Order: sequence, then structure tokens, then C-alpha cells
Amino acid sequence: MSGGSERLPVVIVAGLHADARRAAVEEILRTIPGSVALHHDVIRAADSVVYRTVRDAGHLLSGGEAPPVDDCACCALRADLVPQLLRLADEGRHRLAVVELWDSVEPQAMAALVAAAGAPLDLTGVATAVDPALVLPYLSNGDDLADVGLAAAPTDRRTVADAFARQLEYPTVIAVAEGGAYGTGEPLADDADRALLARLTPGARTVPVAGGGLGAAVTVGFDVAAAAARTHPACALLPQERDEHGVGTLVYRRERPFHPRRLHAALEDIACAAVRSRGRFWLADRPDTLLSWDAAGGALCVEQTGPWLAALPDAAWEMVPAERRVAAAVQWHPEHGDRCQCLAFTSPGLDRDGLSALLDSCLLTDAEYATGSDGWKRLPSAFDGLLDPVT
Repeated sequence: MSGGSERLPVVIVAGLHADARRAAVEEILRTIPGSVALHHDVIRAADSVVYRTVRDAGHLLSGGEAPPVDDCACCALRADLVPQLLRLADEGRHRLAVVELWDSVEPQAMAALVAAAGAPLDLTGVATAVDPALVLPYLSNGDDLADVGLAAAPTDRRTVADAFARQLEYPTVIAVAEGGAYGTGEPLADDADRALLARLTPGARTVPVAGGGLGAAVTVGFDVAAAAARTHPACALLPQERDEHGVGTLVYRRERPFHPRRLHAALEDIACAAVRSRGRFWLADRPDTLLSWDAAGGALCVEQTGPWLAALPDAAWEMVPAERRVAAAVQWHPEHGDRCQCLAFTSPGLDRDGLSALLDSCLLTDAEYATGSDGWKRLPSAFDGLLDPVT
């Protein structure tokens, strides 16, 4: 390979399970000769210090601090990542660059950054490394990242569960490294742990770190647009309804809006009913607004995600990604269009009947529904503080 004349394949490996992540990176370096790993250590995020290392399978090749950016360690990582990859590409000596993300950094933003850079960089795979025995403890952890020393920036307000859920649901490869397999002494996973991991990652291929197949799995190519669609609430790939080894998934679908006050009063009970829930929902007093539901570890985030397709003029449809139009067409209602409740709840010991009954109690009654959209808009609002920006 001559300097700057050929593409440099790039693989991103994320994961809050640091031992599993390092084992996955080492396996890729070991099995793909000529590969190097680029890592930005954000452990001193509070001081806006980011330390960069480049290594191969046996040696540290270089190290140094990334230039600070606006007193933000994560901003420094983002600003330094692509220039460093381009430098490696220009050297012309490397067959593959593995970007090992720091613990709480989510892969979606970094994947978009690398993909946007274009040639000679070629994003070929995104993986998250996981120890299945730790999935439930991490997904149940409502601690702020800042409180456990894992915030990526001084303004980082995410929880451990929130960051971990996003790391799991974006990639196309889940690199599984069980504790006993890489010498940490952690307990091995059981069937319930593996079932929970499988339920949470319906769009990913699970590959053991040991065995030599990981390198091939992360170099087949990666579609950034398709990955973004898989996680967008309007067309997200959600788990299917299933019970296995004590782990249950409820997919709640209804074609009637929620009453704002009854839903608001039940939010805590609904969010705590499962270790992970996500999807989209429809509020009666906001009939044209698609709302996203994202809960992990008992913490819930609801957001406005633009209009339902049924609320858009026909001319605007061409501006909507094809993945969303297809997802809407599959369950299009002759009266409401794509407006619906579509929420997936996954948890060990899930009380599906009780949760369904609770959610049903938040829907409009027959009498309320009969008043139509004009009547729904006059219902007492309860979500203004959660959804409307403070001015």
C-alpha cells in the first residue's frame, strides 16, 4: 500500500465493559496482521484532558495528548479522531484501523463522524463488546455517569443504563466475551443473561470474542443510514414478543391515543416495569406529534420527534427517509395513518398482563375517543414541562 493511495478500513469497538472491549480489540489485532488500534482515554474528562495511543498487536506505537477543545474532553476526541485516522491512512502501512472508544462514548456519533470523512477512510464495522453476565447489572444502573467517574464531558448528564442501552442497540456486531474467558474472575453468564442480551440486540449478529471470527464479522461493511433508522423511534427495529429463560418482551401496539394526565400519572410505574423499554407513542392533546419513549434503569426520557407522517402534506413525504415510509406503510391505519402506540418492554420476570392493563388504562375511553381530535386537544395537558423547551 502506498501512502494515501488506497482506502483504510476502519472498525469501531465500543463498550462500557472495559475488559470485554479490550479483549475484543486484542482479538482483532491478533487475527488481522497489519492492523492498529487508536484509543482516546477520556478518564480525565473533568480536566478536559484526552490521552491518545496507537498500538498494534505487540507494541505501543505512539502516544500523546489530543489538543483541547472548549474545555470539553469529548469535543477534543471528536476533533482529533478523523485527523489521526487520516494520518494512519497516509502512512500507507496499515491494513485496518480499530477505533477503541472510551468506556461511555456511544458509537453512533463516532460512526457518523468517520463515515462523513469519506475516502480514504472506509467504515467497515461497528461492534460493542459485552460480558453477558454484566448486562442486567449495567442496564439496571441508574447512577449518573459523572458519579461513577465515567462522564465524557462536564455537561454529561447520562446514566450508566442510558449509555449502555445505546451502545447495545446501534451496532451490527455484539462481541461477546464472558468473564471467565478473559481472565477477570467475573462469574460466567447463564441462559437468562444470554436471553436478555439477545432480546436487546435484534439488529445485531452475536460473535464470540474467542474463536477467530470477530475480525471477519467487523470488516464486511457498515451502512450508517440503515443503522440510524434502526434506532430512530419512528422506525426502530424493536424486539419481538417472546418469553425465554425467564426474560420476557411485551410489544404494546394500540391504535388509540393516550390520555395525557392518566399517562403522566403512571409514568413511573410504567418506566420501572422493565429494565429496558423504548418506542413511540401518541398523546391525545398532541395528535400530530410523534413522541419517543426511551427508558433504562428506571429513568425515562420522552421527546418530540417531529410530526407523524399522517400529519404531513403529500409533497413532504419525499423528504422523509425511505425506511420510515416503509415502516409506516406496514401498519397504516385508514383513519389515523401511522399514529399509534408502539412500545417494547424487555425484562427478566416481566409482568406482561399487569403492564398491558396499566397501559390500557391510560388510553382514551370510548366516550373520550368519540369526541374526535378537536375534543382531544381540549384535554388537560400534563406533558408541557417534559416536552416543551423553557424560554
